[in-house]
Amino acid sequence: MSRIGLEHPKLERQPMEPRALKSIILSAITIVCAITACIPLFSVLIMLFYRGGKRLTFQLFYTLPPGAFDSAGVGGFGNAILGTAFMVGIAGLISVPFGILAAIYLAELDPHSKVSEIARFCAKTMTGLPSIIAGVFAYAIVVIVMGHYSSWAGGVALSVLMLPTVMLTAEEAIKMVPNPMREAAYGMGCTPAQSLIKVILPVAMPGIITGVVLAVARAAGETAPLLFTALFSESWLSPNDPTASLAVLIYNWSSSPYENLIELAWAASLILVVLVFILNIVSRTIGGKIKR
Repeated sequence: MSRIGLEHPKLERQPMEPRALKSIILSAITIVCAITACIPLFSVLIMLFYRGGKRLTFQLFYTLPPGAFDSAGVGGFGNAILGTAFMVGIAGLISVPFGILAAIYLAELDPHSKVSEIARFCAKTMTGLPSIIAGVFAYAIVVIVMGHYSSWAGGVALSVLMLPTVMLTAEEAIKMVPNPMREAAYGMGCTPAQSLIKVILPVAMPGIITGVVLAVARAAGETAPLLFTALFSESWLSPNDPTASLAVLIYNWSSSPYENLIELAWAASLILVVLVFILNIVSRTIGGKIKR
């Protein structure tokens, strides 16, 4: 059988055609914009590794801050690392249980009620809330009541910032559980509570953990709320007293006239950025596993 007339012309895009030329120009503009947007990020990272890496030693993690007139190479910020971990831990103990319980109500118990709609609206509004407002709130209900600054007040302020992130991500994770799994649990005789505890929450747990990790990463880098609640301290952690944190330490020491404190501020900035970066990688890894 003859193949004459069945051959198709080879399709090739001509670069100077109007549509192809428009595509090339827009792609080039997009690439240039993406590179331009990355320049500040990489310049900051390079500066952090250059300035902060020079002072990075194990001594920084367990020694106290130096005096203002101490020579270069003296002191560390072990108290700030411990204070940050303690206050973020308090915030997690408050926000994670309440956030998950709220998410269960929004996703499973009464997802379409007026209460649920109002709660979602408030949570989404709080995600864009200036962090300093959380500090003022914690100052009013904790610092004024207790009569002094403390790590407890700092933990409450950070929990206000963490709560909406945990709640919204946990709600979405619970909604992503396939309905056939719920129906199978009911078909096997599970009560709604048993289905929730033994089927829905275990399946949604990776998504919930992702939200918690993202909330922790945000809380660890906050400064403004802690200025109103935990303030700062040059000594080791005492929960009932003003408490040091990495973010406030960087804020205080970066404008210091003493070179030693400025160098320590750079080192603390590097540690904080690396910590947040690791937490974001962990959350994205867990999220990737969920999609697969």
